[in-house]
Amino acid sequence: MATCPQGHPSGADDYCDVCGTQMAGAAALPAAPRPPAQEFSAAENCPICRTPRAGQFCEVCGHDYSGAAGAVPLPVTGARWEAVTAADRAYYEKVVAEGGPDADAVAFPPYCPERSFGLHGEQVRIGRRSKARNLAPEIDLTGPPEDPGVSHLHAVLLAQPDGSWQLVDPGSSNGTQVNGRPLQTNVPVRVGPGDRIHLGAWTVITLREGTP
Repeated sequence: MATCPQGHPSGADDYCDVCGTQMAGAAALPAAPRPPAQEFSAAENCPICRTPRAGQFCEVCGHDYSGAAGAVPLPVTGARWEAVTAADRAYYEKVVAEGGPDADAVAFPPYCPERSFGLHGEQVRIGRRSKARNLAPEIDLTGPPEDPGVSHLHAVLLAQPDGSWQLVDPGSSNGTQVNGRPLQTNVPVRVGPGDRIHLGAWTVITLREGTP
């Protein structure tokens, strides 16, 4: 396999399959007018493989940012799902009534806006970040406001080959519920759109279909 001047492996010997650069030794074609250089955000990621953008084409999967190649379907591994977090007063009052750990010392937040997290990859961790443990969960519930009943690694969403998700509690301090039913430690449970995951003192996570 040939290598282009930019260092990309290419199956073609005229122009690079990845970046489009003319291969060494290829016959030069008449120069065509080039459109003005397009500016793009350095923080922009490829919508297919999440690689930081470095040009018109993704250096990893070859996605064309100009859209000339047509829309590329998203992978089945959870990119079309989202988790929406919020505060649930009814759940909080239930926790207090049942006398949960330090229930009397935990106040319900006066304001807690909904937050949306896209589900991507093979697993999505739920919890609160910790520098000491070098832990940064994908669904970070650190706040503000912060639910002290949420463990640093409270639960994990696991992507399935058919595009669905399972939820597992690896051993959180205060447990996890799905639609009101407690999870057993390290026993995965299938979850779907509309399911409500309760954890901590007042946190609820609702699963929805559709990238946020």
